[in-house]
Amino acid sequence: MRGKYFYILLIFCFLPFGKLYAQDNPYSPYAENGDSLTLIVLPDVLVYPPTGEKDEKQIAAYNKLVRDVKKTLPYAKMIYATLIETYEYMETLPNAKAREEHIKRMESELFEQYKPVLKKMTLAQGKLLIKLVDRECNQNSYELVKAFLGPFRATFWNLFAGIFGASLKANWEPKGRDAEAERVVRLVEAGIL
Repeated sequence: MRGKYFYILLIFCFLPFGKLYAQDNPYSPYAENGDSLTLIVLPDVLVYPPTGEKDEKQIAAYNKLVRDVKKTLPYAKMIYATLIETYEYMETLPNAKAREEHIKRMESELFEQYKPVLKKMTLAQGKLLIKLVDRECNQNSYELVKAFLGPFRATFWNLFAGIFGASLKANWEPKGRDAEAERVVRLVEAGIL
């Protein structure tokens, strides 16, 4: 009984000092008009309707999609960051000749760095990467290649992709045929998958 009163007294002794400090400190990031506020930032919660019963084939396809998204999404984000960085750097170059030299150098460095990784990707992962680049950059891969390398080379690479059944002009359709992939991408970005 005696210990209970001691703790209550202790709480009442220190409680006012904490309140006075919070309310008297106008420079506190959580103080507004003399009142202290508590700010709690919660992460977004993704809620999707249940997809219903799935057989083993559908579960295997979904797991394959998750695997492919986890493998290709970081590369799509890296492509976007590289494009932004390259574009900003090219704006600082004095003339068109310097820009062309920089593009050639970047192209050879990127081929050297990523060719082994891209060779190990499956056809489905390559097609997904093309669409994820469209999702991240808001432009399809054909337009990006055309902007940096010109229309002739963009057409060449699109024809090369066409040999394997892919197209650099493929667009991301989050509410259409890519709805399930969009769902997986969002879950991967949120750290749920």
